[in-house]
Amino acid sequence: MNSQLKAVLENIEKVIIGKREVAELSIVALLARGHVLLEDVPGVGKTMMVRSLAKSFDAQFKRIQFTPDLLPSDVVGISIYNPKTMEFEFRPGPIMGDVVLADEINRTSPKTQSALLEAMEESSVTIDGNTLAIHQPFFVMATQNPIEHEGTYPLPEAQLDRFLLKIKMGYPTRGQEVEILRRAENSKPIENIKAVLSVAQLNELQDLVQGVYVEDSVKNYMVELANQTRENNYIHLGVSPRATLALMKASQAYAFLKGRSYVTPDDVQYLVPFVFSHRLVLKPDARYDNVTADEILERIITQTPVPTKRFAEQ
Repeated sequence: MNSQLKAVLENIEKVIIGKREVAELSIVALLARGHVLLEDVPGVGKTMMVRSLAKSFDAQFKRIQFTPDLLPSDVVGISIYNPKTMEFEFRPGPIMGDVVLADEINRTSPKTQSALLEAMEESSVTIDGNTLAIHQPFFVMATQNPIEHEGTYPLPEAQLDRFLLKIKMGYPTRGQEVEILRRAENSKPIENIKAVLSVAQLNELQDLVQGVYVEDSVKNYMVELANQTRENNYIHLGVSPRATLALMKASQAYAFLKGRSYVTPDDVQYLVPFVFSHRLVLKPDARYDNVTADEILERIITQTPVPTKRFAEQ
């Protein structure tokens, strides 16, 4: 594993106990210049995860608490008239941070959701007809509660497609929860985190990820997996070519995180549920048969031939 990224992981694990997979996947999305949708119940460490990630590379952290009355200008910013200069001055919103936590994104109106998701897709915002670029790195981790649906505005499929990965935190084990209590007894672990990576170094790592080699047989494998979702009897709407591209970008970042200069089929198989599951629209038959998106993807992975010969020789 890259020594710099290993230091980031160790930093996160000082705050978040027993969630190494979630930490690794968050770093994968960051390296791939993607964004994460983190779905889980309140209190399992979603905010601490993104805060510890931001502090690990000395990034500017911003938090947006989404509510039904939040306006798009509260997210992207607004132009305010200055009577002294007789000109309008732009006051940037929290979307201009390096790492942005979009907390409970499904509790705000579709209009405000669109303002955030447009910035995520285009890496820019439009204010009064002027387009302003969002500097890199730019990483959004949005959270939503899967249990409470009263007063919420579920993200439609086109908006879910903006997220590179969908991750669930899950509850800690009993031993891990005891360790959480022990570490928080006399201090807040997040306050003891020091930056181990600069923003400039992170940008360099993101550029290096793009150079990770993906063999044609692996690309064909990704495309075949995507096509299988479009032909499955339980799936009404399979993944788009953008999802296949997201799978390749995530696989490159995951291989880089693991210290390799090439992507293997194992990388692809591991990431498929995190990249594809939130992009699928299932038929009513799947609900009647109590079949989940993850179960369908597991079957597709099992039934799709894997290009293993060349990688067994490496």
